[in-house]
Amino acid sequence: MTIRLLVVDDDPLVRAGLALMLGGAEDLRIVGEAADGAEVPALVERLAPDVILMDIRMPDVDGLTATEELRGRPGAPEVVVLTTFHADEQVLRALRAGAAGFVLKDTPPAEIVAAVRRVAAGEPVLSPAVTRQLMSHVAGVPAATGGDTRRAAALTRTSLLADREREVAVEIGRGRSNAEIAAALYMSVPTVKTHVSRILAKLGFNNRVQIALLAHDAGLFDDDEPDPAT
Repeated sequence: MTIRLLVVDDDPLVRAGLALMLGGAEDLRIVGEAADGAEVPALVERLAPDVILMDIRMPDVDGLTATEELRGRPGAPEVVVLTTFHADEQVLRALRAGAAGFVLKDTPPAEIVAAVRRVAAGEPVLSPAVTRQLMSHVAGVPAATGGDTRRAAALTRTSLLADREREVAVEIGRGRSNAEIAAALYMSVPTVKTHVSRILAKLGFNNRVQIALLAHDAGLFDDDEPDPAT
């Protein structure tokens, strides 16, 4: 199956570079380009891309606004955020909105191609290790205005989960893989996958990174617990 790709970036040199590096992959086809988020809805309607590579910072409608609007629609294409930052507040906002992950603009071409393929297949772009880095970044950022409101909203949403689902959400928030969650909670990997699917459905989420961020916002896990990767 050919993966239909839309590239959105206000820098024509970046767009040209992405077209060059992605054009050699036989299973990828760039069906369109845009220089601003304002162009995205009409292009998505006309071109039906499977995946969008979306720059965050654009002069008119930025990638965050475009992503939030897109992911609120049924059958929306997956979004991979293009950024020059590893984990700033804008990246986190995009992930909360439902972006499937992010790649740095200086990422090697083969890794960008692999990320697009994973997203198109419904797999997470962010590894457990990167998820842990994101959670560490969130934990180290002082709560902004409205932080209490966000925590209250997160607690309300997590109250929809059954006890076992909440335990799985906590482990996802710690950046653990399905295998690590299975070992920690004494269940099989298929059972973990079932719980993850139920959590996504109950919360209306697109991916497990949103679960991890919600778990952090709700304060569901103890930040003092040793990281399983250390």
